[in-house]
Amino acid sequence: MEKKMRAQSAHCLVLPYTTQGHINPMLQFSKRLQHKQIKVTLAITRFIFKTTMHQLSSSVAVETISDGYDEGGRAQAESREAYLARFQQVGEQTLADLVEKLRDTGHPVDCIVYDSFLPWALDVAKRLGLVGAVFFTQSCAVDNIYYHVYNQLLKLPVTGPKVLVPGLPLLEPSDLPSFVYDLGSYPPLYRMVVNQFSNIDKADWVLCNTFYELEQEVVDWMAKLWRLRTIGPTLPSIYLDNRLQDDKAYDLNLFKPNTDGCIQWLDEKPDGSVVYVSFGSLAELGIEQMEELAWGLRASNKYFLWVVRASEEAKLPKDFVEETSRKGLVVSWCPQLEVLAHKAIGCFVTHCGWNSTLEALSFGVPMVAMPQWSDQSTNAKYVADVWGMGLKAKLNEKGIVRGSEVEDCIREVIEGEGGEEIRRNAVKWRELAKEAVDGGSSDRNIGMFVAELVNS
Repeated sequence: MEKKMRAQSAHCLVLPYTTQGHINPMLQFSKRLQHKQIKVTLAITRFIFKTTMHQLSSSVAVETISDGYDEGGRAQAESREAYLARFQQVGEQTLADLVEKLRDTGHPVDCIVYDSFLPWALDVAKRLGLVGAVFFTQSCAVDNIYYHVYNQLLKLPVTGPKVLVPGLPLLEPSDLPSFVYDLGSYPPLYRMVVNQFSNIDKADWVLCNTFYELEQEVVDWMAKLWRLRTIGPTLPSIYLDNRLQDDKAYDLNLFKPNTDGCIQWLDEKPDGSVVYVSFGSLAELGIEQMEELAWGLRASNKYFLWVVRASEEAKLPKDFVEETSRKGLVVSWCPQLEVLAHKAIGCFVTHCGWNSTLEALSFGVPMVAMPQWSDQSTNAKYVADVWGMGLKAKLNEKGIVRGSEVEDCIREVIEGEGGEEIRRNAVKWRELAKEAVDGGSSDRNIGMFVAELVNS
C-alpha cells in the first residue's frame, strides 16, 4: 500500500508533437504509466484541444499550452519553419506556466516526457529542476541515422554504393530516410529531425517506441550513449496484453472511419484472403502511381480493401471502383487497428510509416512496402531484409512501382513459396511484440522508469 501511495505522488507531464502519429503513441504510453499508478497529465496545444477534445476518451488528464497559433495551428504559419520557431518561443513559456499551475494544485510535476521533435522542452525541465525524458516516435534505426548526421559521423551528401552506420545492416543510399538521401528536399523537416539530438546528452532517459527484440543490435549500440529504454509497441492494450481495462482504440482519428462497413465486408471474406491497402493520412501518390497500383490490385484477382482519402479520389482510374466492386472495397478512411487484426487480412500494402509498421508487426500481417518519403525507406529495408516479414516493391526507371510488380508482390506474399517464410516470420514478430509488453522487455523498462520516479 505504501508503495502504491508513493507511486501516485509521482507526476509525469507528457508533451507530444502536434500530429496524430505523435499524440497517439505518447498517449498510449501515458496509459501504461497510469496503469502503474503514476499520475499523468497530457499537454497538448490549445488548437489541438479545441479540435480533438471530443475524441479523447481515456482517463488521462489533459491540459493545454500554446504553440502561438491557438486559432489555427500550423495552417496559420507562413511555413513549417516559422511554426516551429513560434512554437518554441511561446511553448517554452506556456509549458513553464503549466508546470507552475500544476504545482499550485497540489500535484507538482516530477518529470517531463517530451516528444523528440521538441527538444526545447528539455531545457524547460532542467531549468525547473525536473527529470527530462525524451520520447522517440520513430524506429531506433532511423534515430541512429539522424544521430550520425547531426554529429557529422555520416557525411552528406552520401556517396558510394553502400552506407555503413554502426548498429545497422549495410544500407544502400536509397535505404536512408529521404531527408538524408535526397538532401535539400525538405530543409525544415531535415533540420527538425536532425536537431532532435541538439541537447539529448542532458536527458535523464531516452524512451523509444519499439521493442528490444525487434532492434536489438542498434538498441545495444545506442544504449552505450544514453539511458535508452524501449517501451513499445504503443498499441491499445486489448491487442497486446489486455491488462488495461477499456483500452481498445487510439483516441485520435484525423478522419471519420467507415467502421461498420469495413468490418462487415471483411466478415464475409475467407481467412487471409484480403489485401489491405493504406498509405496513411499524409502520403500523396502521383496519378500514374495510383493508376499502376489500381491495375496491380485488379490483376492480382484478390479481394482488396483500399483506403483512398477524399482528397485522392480523383486520381483513381475512371470506373475503377465500379469495375472492381465484386472484389474490392474502396473507402475514404477505416479503423486500421480493427482491420489489421481481422482474420481476413492476408497482406498489407503500405508506405511503411513507423506506426503502420509496428501495427502490422504486432498483428502478424505480412507487408508489401511502397515507401514514399521520410523514414519509410529505412523501415521498408528492415521489413524486407532484416525482419523478413514482407517484400519491398521495386521501382522502375521513373521511380514508379508498376502494376505488374504490385501484382507479383501480392501473389508472392499470399500464395507464393517465399510467402510461407514471410508469413511464419510475421507470426514470430507478433508473438514477440506481445511478450515485450506482457511482462517482457518493454514492460520491465517502463517499470524501471516508474521505480526511479517513485524513489527519487
